[in-house]
Amino acid sequence: MVRETQTPLLTVVTPAFNEAANLPELWAKLCVSLESAGVEWEWIVVDDHSTDTTFETVSALSATDGRIRGYRFSRNFGSHLALTCGLENAHGRCAVVMAADLQDPPEILPELLERWHSGAQVVWAVRRERKGETASKVGTANLFYFIMRHVAGLKGMAPTGADFFLIDRAVIDALNQFPERNVSLMALITWMGFRQDQVNYTKQARSHGRSGWSLEKKLKLAIDSITSFTYLPIRAMTYFGISVAFCGFLYAVLVIINTLRHHVVQGWASLMVVVLLLGGAQMLMLGVLGEYLWRAFDESRRRPRYIIERLCGSRVLTGAEPARPESGLRAADGSE
Repeated sequence: MVRETQTPLLTVVTPAFNEAANLPELWAKLCVSLESAGVEWEWIVVDDHSTDTTFETVSALSATDGRIRGYRFSRNFGSHLALTCGLENAHGRCAVVMAADLQDPPEILPELLERWHSGAQVVWAVRRERKGETASKVGTANLFYFIMRHVAGLKGMAPTGADFFLIDRAVIDALNQFPERNVSLMALITWMGFRQDQVNYTKQARSHGRSGWSLEKKLKLAIDSITSFTYLPIRAMTYFGISVAFCGFLYAVLVIINTLRHHVVQGWASLMVVVLLLGGAQMLMLGVLGEYLWRAFDESRRRPRYIIERLCGSRVLTGAEPARPESGLRAADGSE
């Protein structure tokens, strides 16, 4: 029997990439946790162009449970744009973002809702412990969050990070006004403000499959996050240029004095070292400028942030759909 919810209190948004083995188990856990709490809910799964049967699994689940809707991207656009798509299509009074890998326990959802009922508009589920992860992975993650807190200036970001959270409808509507594509969604929500709270939980080890969060994607997210929220790298380049110019001036004075004293120093090797060091520093600074310029160019092209290839599930609701900007394209065969 197909079940539908007409006025969902909660929308659960899940990005999925090759998660066919995890989705049925996650659906079962969501049913137990939310129905025992008496919550009217819907589930949006955004398939980031998986190479397995992820979308077919979502389609089969949506045929059984009308609270489930699925969107499949025409190519891999990344998990943050998958979250953006899900939030732009959410109908709930609040939304929870959680991964499909079963590392974030659905059992904590009632606690997030309790904090929301108490007045919080953003509730972060902060990782107290991360099971099944290497020390190097945890260490690099902590370094990233340290940079975001102390370099990018996002003091409100949890020191151990949080990618499992609940946001209020007011936050969803405000977030949907941002057309940015090269940005960390979690960093943006932190920057936006609102009344924020947090709960602690233990992140579980992955049950099935492998994470699609590659080193390349992690590096891109780090660069996107830094360039989106601070100009400190460019300011550091300015300070470095001033320092080098000042040192060059002092060295020029020293050379003139030594020449007048007839103490000409044979310094070919040292000169080459200085030239190579300064040349490398200049190339590095050009690279930093290039990262900023590319992101400005990418935003100016105004291409759609994502393209939806296929849809599944019902969208029958009593109320009007919340207004949102047209930031994604839908394929002609996926009319809703």
